[in-house]
Amino acid sequence: NVGESALPGARFQLEAARDSDSGSNSVHHYKLSHNDNFRLEVKDRGEDGKIPILILQKPLDREVIRNINLQLIAVDGGKPAKSGTMAITINVLDINDNFPVFTKEVYSVMLSENAPIGTTVIQVNATDLDEGPNGEIVYSFGKSVNSKVRKLFDINNITGEITVKGLLDYEDKDSYEIDIQASDKGSIPTITDKSVTIKIVDVNDNAPDIEVTSFSNSIPEDSRPGTTVALISVFDLDSGLNGKVSCSLDDDMPFKLIPSSQHSTYSLVSTSPFDRETTFQYDITIVAKDAGQPSLSSVKTITVLISDVNDNSPGFAFSPYAFYVIENNVPGKLLFSVYHIWRENTEENKYTSFININSENGEIYALKSFDFETVKTFQFQVIATDSGSPL
Repeated sequence: NVGESALPGARFQLEAARDSDSGSNSVHHYKLSHNDNFRLEVKDRGEDGKIPILILQKPLDREVIRNINLQLIAVDGGKPAKSGTMAITINVLDINDNFPVFTKEVYSVMLSENAPIGTTVIQVNATDLDEGPNGEIVYSFGKSVNSKVRKLFDINNITGEITVKGLLDYEDKDSYEIDIQASDKGSIPTITDKSVTIKIVDVNDNAPDIEVTSFSNSIPEDSRPGTTVALISVFDLDSGLNGKVSCSLDDDMPFKLIPSSQHSTYSLVSTSPFDRETTFQYDITIVAKDAGQPSLSSVKTITVLISDVNDNSPGFAFSPYAFYVIENNVPGKLLFSVYHIWRENTEENKYTSFININSENGEIYALKSFDFETVKTFQFQVIATDSGSPL
């Protein structure tokens, strides 16, 4: 048995041949079968005979050849010469002189972010030309792999299988480069490092988010079409089509959304005049929908109040009003309820001085008693005004 770590020049003494003859008929010389690793040296010890010695002349490599079969021939000096043969088997003993070698230069894999715990990500494989414990491989994460990665992934130290251990999130991190080590079980282990790249594939697991960044919750009813009511931002944490968002409104609303050049910001503008006396409030529902499959959407409702402007004149239910007053009426008695009496210094309005009106509630009172034989009927004008600006 010769260790592959033996250095050239190492000597291995062999058993000497014995010949019952004596003198020149005894062992004369030895011959060694041809080989590249050993040569033969013979040491003459006189009466003890000639001792054959193998000398290593070229380093051994168990991974190249495990056994070397030689023949040692002892030849006597007789005529004719006779010979004897001995078979020599040299077992090359292994040392841990080989590093583990991964079977692939690059390990890279795509992994969906919704991969369940226990999913096999990839399996690495390494081989070691040594034998026994020197060739048995153990897999592990490199020392530089942080605790966060170790919570997400696990590696089988025997099979090299990497599995999902925690919940992945593309939006948190979209790729991982993990250092893997393959080491043997030698007394002084040899270690080989390899990097595994895991690219996380986005799935549509985030609904769009709608944010109203600027908002006028009340606008005058005389606002022109095109008035900006609100600025709206939308975003989606997903990527690609999963993160491409479009916004829409109900069709029957007097508003529309105008996208910006980035298509992530919209202006909510009016499309027609308002009339507070018809509709004083609009509940606007904004729908944001992404382009993923299946699509996810979000809804946000904002309320816009229409504020009043003084665009309507007061109106009477009847014109003219006709009512009767019994003669000999008591001064100060309520006659009717209107608002403001129009007094002009004309002959036909001379009777307006006989009446008065409460401007708060429109109640009309007589300031004197009427006489049917003097005046049977008279007319006067009443004006109703609001408190707006302008009147």
